[in-house]
Amino acid sequence: MHRLDRKAMAARVARDIPEGAYVNLGIGAPTMVANYLPQEKDIFLQSENGLLGMGPAPAEEDIDWELINAGKQPVTILAGGSYFHHGDSFTMMRGGHIDICVLGAFQVSVKGDLANWHTGAPDAIPAVGGAMDLAIGTKQVFVMMDLLTKTGESKLVRDCTYPLTGLACVSRVYTDVAVFTVGKGGAKVVEMIEGMTIETLREMTKVDLELALESA
Repeated sequence: MHRLDRKAMAARVARDIPEGAYVNLGIGAPTMVANYLPQEKDIFLQSENGLLGMGPAPAEEDIDWELINAGKQPVTILAGGSYFHHGDSFTMMRGGHIDICVLGAFQVSVKGDLANWHTGAPDAIPAVGGAMDLAIGTKQVFVMMDLLTKTGESKLVRDCTYPLTGLACVSRVYTDVAVFTVGKGGAKVVEMIEGMTIETLREMTKVDLELALESA
């Protein structure tokens, strides 16, 4: 069974972002989504440090360290892109002006609750950033994460045990083995990698899962 790597997961998320969408990509793996958005589509990437019209990562010879995203990674800016104050950026995020944000997570519940800023461990360093603002202010929250932790626990859970970022805010979860929808109706499997079964996913997650495969 060939699990998706981070690049393949980012490409899969990019497929579900419609033309005309205003999108925020969270720090870490979600930033890779920018590299897989089709150039023929007008999709507007916003970065919380005050950038709209962000493009894919630059080639090494084109890096400009005065042009970075919120994770301090070098980025490009597309024609028509703009810079603005950090406060204005958060006004966009909190005010319902972002259509989709893509975030990483420690846990997502079947109800769509999100925990992605702190594991609660005594030695863990909390890192909320703008995630709480995005969780409550964005029209749709997509999560991109491996399904299991390094020690084999499912990150898709019945109830989050880590400190919450937002309640019932996540709509879709993209993992290395399957894509899920979550919310009031619980968790549904809408896509699986080749060789995966719903029975195996139920065993991996220890949660009730419905099968609702979407056509490609």
